[in-house]
Amino acid sequence: MNTIVIGAGPAGLMAAGSVKGGSVTALEKNEKAGKKLYITGKGRCNVTNDCLPDQAQKNVVTNPKFLFSALNAFSPRDTMRLLEEHGMPLKTERGGRVFPVSGKASDVTAALKKRAIENGAEIRLNAEVKDAFYDAKTQKFRIILSDGAELNSDSLIVATGGKSYPQTGSTGDGYRFAKAFGHTVIPPRPALIPLILCEDVKPLEGLSLENITLTAKSGGKIYRQFGEAVFTADGISGPCVLSLSSYLSRDGFANDAELFVDLKPALTVPQLDARILREFEKYKNKRLKNALFDLLPKSLIPYIVRYADLDGESEVNSVTKEQRAKLLDALKNLAFKIESLGALEYGIVTGGGVSVSEINPKTLESKLVNGLYFAGEVLDCDALTGGYNMQIALSTGFLAGKAVNVGREQ
Repeated sequence: MNTIVIGAGPAGLMAAGSVKGGSVTALEKNEKAGKKLYITGKGRCNVTNDCLPDQAQKNVVTNPKFLFSALNAFSPRDTMRLLEEHGMPLKTERGGRVFPVSGKASDVTAALKKRAIENGAEIRLNAEVKDAFYDAKTQKFRIILSDGAELNSDSLIVATGGKSYPQTGSTGDGYRFAKAFGHTVIPPRPALIPLILCEDVKPLEGLSLENITLTAKSGGKIYRQFGEAVFTADGISGPCVLSLSSYLSRDGFANDAELFVDLKPALTVPQLDARILREFEKYKNKRLKNALFDLLPKSLIPYIVRYADLDGESEVNSVTKEQRAKLLDALKNLAFKIESLGALEYGIVTGGGVSVSEINPKTLESKLVNGLYFAGEVLDCDALTGGYNMQIALSTGFLAGKAVNVGREQ
């Protein structure tokens, strides 16, 4: 009995290290395993979130119920224990985000490879799969490589990733294989992607905002996130923006989409008004543009003053109650029209993928083809930022590999 795993990213390596008995071969089209991991978390790799399975499930945007068995079979705490047992010390940062102490994503790949090899798996690099199908005559899966070589297996695990960052090898191959086996593929879409704004925000490029609340409205639906954001040359990014984008992408981006920024969510409007009055009293002999330094980052002040239709050169003591109300509104409801989501190839993860209605959630085996399994980003599952997508890859990889064992025992 033998198993072939297509893909040696986190899901594929986890699957290869979880199959017991027989030979296991992981085929990786790139020159190294886990290539996409090297750019995850700016090269640091947020491997999981230090939380219980139910909390991880709550952070899944698409098909959370489907992942119940996988997240409970191999939980975030299991991930932490496994990596540390394989020589990779971890540290937990704000929001439960877990990283290698070394700050090197390559250490995550090394630990997963070590586990797979200890399990007896062979990892073949530069082994691009051109075609995969089931041969009813031999009752085997036939795998055709791009160099013409042919392999046969009793079980096949597809863990090819999605379609974002194609330079890392995520070119949608798994969708093609899935369709060939008769599976439905939900059209790929960007998840965890920056937002492109209609307004000219280039003067704000690089400006980071912390402890803000973002509210997105699209097609009559409202989404809200608290956290950090950073302006880009043509829009806005950062953790809470990326999380909002996943909901916007999942539910269908509407032409009326807007983004509202509350720069001071900890203060009510009356409290903020009182704060502004104190600032104005403190800087009563200053111009308006020089009286907001304690309230706002320096580079944001000109934008806010212009947005509120105020004269930054005016004396603070000449600002009327009506003008102050405009400033209040700018601080609590800074509005932007969202032009679009970023392009699919720049999504941190891919939404869409193999329809989970055709996959057994307890084993990740295909309901259409016996012995065929899917794991990781190739599935129509995605989550918010914080290590949850990586956990999905590891949990589904583990469950798929484990399920192959059960099938052999039967």
